[in-house]
Amino acid sequence: MSVFTIILIVIVAFLAGMEGILDQWQFHQPLVACTLIGLVSGHLEAGIILGGTLQMMALGWANVGAAVAPDAALASVASAILMVLALNSGADQSQAISTAIAVAVPLSVAGLFLTMIVRTLAIPVVHIQDAAAAKGNFTSIELWQIIAICMQGIRIAIPAAALCFIPSDAVMGALNMMPAWLNEGMTIGGGMVAAVGYAMVINMMATNEVWPFFALGFCLAAISELTLIALGAIGLSLALIYLGLKDVAKSGAGAIGSGDPLGDILDDYE
Repeated sequence: MSVFTIILIVIVAFLAGMEGILDQWQFHQPLVACTLIGLVSGHLEAGIILGGTLQMMALGWANVGAAVAPDAALASVASAILMVLALNSGADQSQAISTAIAVAVPLSVAGLFLTMIVRTLAIPVVHIQDAAAAKGNFTSIELWQIIAICMQGIRIAIPAAALCFIPSDAVMGALNMMPAWLNEGMTIGGGMVAAVGYAMVINMMATNEVWPFFALGFCLAAISELTLIALGAIGLSLALIYLGLKDVAKSGAGAIGSGDPLGDILDDYE
């Protein structure tokens, strides 16, 4: 891996770390981070496949109260780098992607430990900003805010840089040492990862109003002639129809019902 490629990967990792907090340009999302790393390393197709698979897994990740979700930024960046190293060493694309998917979950948990360290180090920064605010020093407040955000970027950039210096031959040797049953298991597990992410999303969104659309989506997806663009257009149309029905119900003066016509229909059958 060339020095220029390593620099670009570290920049992507730095942006992904910051976006985990800023959440503006979505660089920390697996689909974006893996695609960018695949682009700068010359393995765009593999990066998109890996990012899409990890994105489906990360759909169900969310912070709930004091429980912090797994670190999607570190999982995406580190697994993409390992995939690139494997591909550079001559590994098969499917094998490299399945291995990267398998290590993504442990890496996401390890990222939580790094997150705790950085957020602990950020506590004194808050006190410094409070002191600057008491003095009316807005320049100092902005400076320390930038420093705190950059700490999040460094949290991902340092492990990414360290992984880039792993020899490709070492990665290939590790892959060759894996028995066939382990490779097959990792491939099967990688396919199940997407299903787990969807299941988590469904568990959070499961309501009487959503289930009919969920069943309809399964039926439409079975029609092989429909492309992803067509399915997306149908989904958008159904969403607009549903929102329109809700607005009509709310605008009806003295109307009897809950304001949710689909929910009222389903309640009648319970």
